[in-house]
Amino acid sequence: MSDAQTQIDETVKANDVVLFMKGTKSMPQCGFSSRVAGVLNYMAVDFADVNVLESDTLRQGIKDYSDWPTIPQLYVKGEFVGGCDIITEMTLSGELDQLFETNGVTYDKEAADKIREANA
Repeated sequence: MSDAQTQIDETVKANDVVLFMKGTKSMPQCGFSSRVAGVLNYMAVDFADVNVLESDTLRQGIKDYSDWPTIPQLYVKGEFVGGCDIITEMTLSGELDQLFETNGVTYDKEAADKIREANA
């Protein structure tokens, strides 16, 4: 494993929820990262954010680590969940709620329901 992949692996395993994104959870730098961070923030999920724009090595490293070509990338309990489209679909279907519940991740169920109501 490269240094970047070792760093990524340690980050993914050390945090219950990690979002590799362009920018930070308080200042996303692309629309897709903003959407996923916005969902997690709105649902009051405690998550680590990793800004891939800080390092080209990290930016490529996360793509190699997950074998997934795009960013953002969400990990829950060490497992890759998906990117923006997948997280959006999972949020609207309730699958993200189930994933958090199964893994003991605290989130605001009422906020998740409001997202679904607003997009019904």
